[in-house]
Amino acid sequence: MAIADDLKKTLTDPTPLYFAAGTADLAVQQAKKVPGLIEQLRAEAPARIEAVRNTDAKIVQDKAREAQEAVAAKVAEVFGAIDPKKLGETAQDLALRGVGVAAEYAVRAKETYDKVAEHGEQAVRAWRGEVSEEIVDIAAAVEPDVPAQSGPEASSASSSSAGFSADEEKTAGKKPAARKTPAKKPATAPADES
Repeated sequence: MAIADDLKKTLTDPTPLYFAAGTADLAVQQAKKVPGLIEQLRAEAPARIEAVRNTDAKIVQDKAREAQEAVAAKVAEVFGAIDPKKLGETAQDLALRGVGVAAEYAVRAKETYDKVAEHGEQAVRAWRGEVSEEIVDIAAAVEPDVPAQSGPEASSASSSSAGFSADEEKTAGKKPAARKTPAKKPATAPADES
């Protein structure tokens, strides 16, 4: 039965849908920024193109050659400093660090997923025009409920007034209908006999 419960919970959990809605909403927000970025690139493009045109190819080649020599020297230094005895220890240490980093990223990913899902839930509410649960909670606190009957007497009284027994309500899956009270007619005064 636990598998069925887990499956039911998985299929009824709206979080993935909220995550998708949140992702879409964030994408729309980012897409709204694109026209401004395009305008900025249009404004900066002529100056950048001119800078590239005025750059001397000889200087660029010299800088590339210097960078290549620096990288080659660093690689030779690293390979020259490798100690075969410490290599196994270093590999094991790196593997353990990798596991720790992977676990940390998994936690961060879950936190980000939850934040995006929460954003999506708020976006869906905004799209639907629904009020947030916080406002409903505040309204419930401000306007206290009318005291209702409680206990078995209240349920049997409401069931019998609607024509259902408690068992029939459960099997029918219906809530008992509320009783309507007839509107009171104003009392008419007897006509004066004169």
